[in-house]
Amino acid sequence: MISVKDIAFVRYQATDLDLMEKFMLDFGLYRIERTDQVLYLRSSGTAHHCHITELGETNATLGFGLHAQSEADLHKLALEVNSSVEDNPEPGGGMRVRFRDPMGFLVDVIHGQATLPELPHREPLLMNPATGRARFGKVVRLKPQPSTVMRLGHAALLVADFPKALDFYTRVLGFRPSDTYHAGHPDNKIAAFMHCGLGSQWTDHHTLAVIASPDGSNRFDHTAFEVLDLDDVVQGNEHLKSKEWKHSWGVGRHIQGSQLFDYWRDPFGNKVEHWTDGDLVNENTPVGNDPISNEELRQWAPPLNPEFFA
Repeated sequence: MISVKDIAFVRYQATDLDLMEKFMLDFGLYRIERTDQVLYLRSSGTAHHCHITELGETNATLGFGLHAQSEADLHKLALEVNSSVEDNPEPGGGMRVRFRDPMGFLVDVIHGQATLPELPHREPLLMNPATGRARFGKVVRLKPQPSTVMRLGHAALLVADFPKALDFYTRVLGFRPSDTYHAGHPDNKIAAFMHCGLGSQWTDHHTLAVIASPDGSNRFDHTAFEVLDLDDVVQGNEHLKSKEWKHSWGVGRHIQGSQLFDYWRDPFGNKVEHWTDGDLVNENTPVGNDPISNEELRQWAPPLNPEFFA
């Protein structure tokens, strides 16, 4: 078994690359490379790219990439999944192991991919709460613009066989549950928010989530991108609203993971999230197990509507 250290990118298929690019630029990403067949988008952070769209006759969620901790881990993984280590032919290079998980998602585990300089952006805002004031003699003056997406944070997968998916990602790629949901009996787990198994090192509350699919299909529920702060979440909300894109749910704060969130739909119906201020966990953090319900999705937020579960 290896333990991956982060998510690298998500991979979609769409019938119109121009339309996907138009939305994702408003969402806060930037084109890094494009061919007639594939669009690669980057964040303002150092990752070479975090969002890939391949041109196709149908719209689909294809898979995702993960970062290995070392080249040696790639060779271990290749033996485990009956694949091979190869030069990564996609932009950014490095090496990869490519395989399909038991649910059919295309997974690229990569190492040595090129990084890029951060794009210019403001610093997260210092706050002046009622106690512990931190902003002295400085004003806040923001202008309408897209959110500043700093990185891809996680992917949430709907899976037809939850136990098999959970076993694979914990046993083969070293993910560890941070929180789980159950239906009925506490042993009947139907969802798991999983962090990278990095021992005592602090890491995101979830880099991958697996959720029992209500219709038996395997697809993304959503993918999520970290932005600067709460103001940046709301700036993005206002910008996307002004461009008349489709809103799904938010702004609010989750329970599991604690993220401040805002969900949108890209032009092909894929749910994408802006988030900030998430929890950090490690091997010593207790694992939660709560009953599934709509109220478990929010500490505060606007009312949920059926669109969010479409």
